[in-house]
Amino acid sequence: MAVRRILAPGQPAQHEMRTAWWVAQAAQVLLTFIADLPYTSGMTQSHNTHDVAIIGGGIVGMATAMALVRRYHVSLIVLEQESTLAAHQTGNNSGVIHSGLYYKPGSLKAKNCLVGREAMYRFCQEQGIAHDRCGKLVVAVDESELPRLDELERRGNANGLKGVRRLCAEELRDYEPHVAGIAGLHVPETGIVDYKQVTEAYGRIVTDAGGTLRTESRVTGFRRAGSDFVLTTVKGDVPCRYLINCGGLQCDRVARLCGVEPGLQVVPFRGEYYELVPERWGLVKNLIYPVPDPRFPFLGVHFTRMIHGGVEAGPNAVLAMRREGYRRTSFSFRDSLQMLTYRGFWKMAWKYWRTGMSELHRSFSKKAFHHALQRLIPELRIEDIHPHGAGVRAQALDPSGALVDDFRFVEAERMIHVLNAPSPAATASISIGETIAELAGRNFSLPLAA
Repeated sequence: MAVRRILAPGQPAQHEMRTAWWVAQAAQVLLTFIADLPYTSGMTQSHNTHDVAIIGGGIVGMATAMALVRRYHVSLIVLEQESTLAAHQTGNNSGVIHSGLYYKPGSLKAKNCLVGREAMYRFCQEQGIAHDRCGKLVVAVDESELPRLDELERRGNANGLKGVRRLCAEELRDYEPHVAGIAGLHVPETGIVDYKQVTEAYGRIVTDAGGTLRTESRVTGFRRAGSDFVLTTVKGDVPCRYLINCGGLQCDRVARLCGVEPGLQVVPFRGEYYELVPERWGLVKNLIYPVPDPRFPFLGVHFTRMIHGGVEAGPNAVLAMRREGYRRTSFSFRDSLQMLTYRGFWKMAWKYWRTGMSELHRSFSKKAFHHALQRLIPELRIEDIHPHGAGVRAQALDPSGALVDDFRFVEAERMIHVLNAPSPAATASISIGETIAELAGRNFSLPLAA
């Protein structure tokens, strides 16, 4: 006997509802894909040929620009895709001036951090930028972490840090009364600052020296015109003689656009933060860090007193499905497809899938995030924290699935590409900028300033 389904007036059949849902999903993916496509504009072209064009207005790009205009007599332009400087990694980090404790002695990270840290303190003092050399604790909560704490102490001494002190459980509470641990290190040379303000100060120095900053100028094309390069942007063509790529989250794509194979791919990791409610700020005097896992370039969730007030807790490290994806729901068809078709990604995922699932769980579970923070401060209550934004880290991954740890600069004909500049790049930015400027002076034969 045939059965006829009776629907309420205006209620669609189930298959029609499914069809409508799939159409909506397909439309969303299509719109995301279209938004990611290069855009060309009929706006006025730049007829002036600049000596140097820098792609990227983050802290590394602006520090490089500052070093170039201070050292050489050059016409320079910085091209930034967003409406402001420091819109991505620079403007969404913890604001910590790192001491140099973590980094392998002799590495580019160690060398640039040590020099850059002191340069950063001097620059902030000269420019009147609020900062505080407040120090931090690195805390071991169980005996399994003691060998790693020993290694950090060894690295700190090898890197020339001053005043690093090994602490027992009772001594930890002399610095942070609410912390729990069995041992730790006090690192007095660590500090805090607002890196967005630092980057803006770099920008003022560049423009005062005659450099040009052009925001909302995403680079979409590259070609050679005789002895010059021509960069196509959404605001028109920009001719230049030399190119420096400080594209951050897009640096590998910029390199390929310019005909340079980077030998790696950027995989975005979102770091999510919580903030302590004001009445519980007293739980943290300065900075409290766990002993990090040496397998990863991430430092673990920690507590950071912020220079403008408040205490931040985090970040975690969860895979992002969009390179500028600051929310769990952020998605880019182009970014996701490129990541999921990269063999290095799958090798990394196979090796670290358990860690990835743990980070994903902590992303969706405030209880899990709170539990991780309680390892350092047991009296922290779940109601003491609330969500406080996120940042995205441009993690370089090589084809073998290895996470590229050290800074990586690639030189090509009349080009320099900064392909990996993770933390402590903000701390070390002045030193990095001077290093790149020195490379540029040698490779580009730039005339010294008078």
